[in-house]
Amino acid sequence: MTERAESDRMTRGRRFLLVGAGLVLILGGAIGGFVYRGLLDYRDIIDSNQLVLQSRSENQELTSQIADEGAKLAALQVKLKSVQDALDAITPAENTYSFSPNQSMIVADGNLTIGLIGSPANEGVNININGKMHSAAAGGAIKIPLDPSTTCQVVVRSFDMFKAVLTASCAAVKPQ
Repeated sequence: MTERAESDRMTRGRRFLLVGAGLVLILGGAIGGFVYRGLLDYRDIIDSNQLVLQSRSENQELTSQIADEGAKLAALQVKLKSVQDALDAITPAENTYSFSPNQSMIVADGNLTIGLIGSPANEGVNININGKMHSAAAGGAIKIPLDPSTTCQVVVRSFDMFKAVLTASCAAVKPQ
C-alpha cells in the first residue's frame, strides 16, 4: 500500500474515533444534565413539602389564636353590656334632670328655666319654673302653657334630702 492510502485510512479511523468520542461526550453530557436537573427538582419538591408542613403548623397556631381572641371578644362584649347597663341605670333618661338644692337649669330645649328651691321636704319639693313657684309631691305633674301653641310639663319623679329628679318636656298643643 502506498503511504497516502495508509494515511487516508488512519485519518478515516481518527475521524470515526473523534466523531464517536464526540457523540459519547454529547450523550454523556445530556444524561448528566438530565440527572442533575432531576436532583434539583427532587430538592425543590422536598423544600416545597417542608414549606407546606410549616404552613400547616403556622395555620394551626393562628387558628388557635383566632379562637382565643374570639373568646376574649365575647367576654369583653358581656362586660361592656354589664357596664353599659350600669351606666344606663345611673345616667338619667332623656329629658330627666337631677337637681341639687338651690340649683337651676335651662331645660326642654331652652323653653323652661327650672330651679329647686331649698332642700326637698318630706311631703314634696318647691320648684321655681320660669320665675313662678310651684310645689309638687313625687309623681306630681305641673303643666305650664308657654304660648297658645306650646305646653310644657314638669313631673317630679323622685326626691330625697339631697336631690330631686324631674322630667321636663314641651309639646305642641293639639287643636281640638
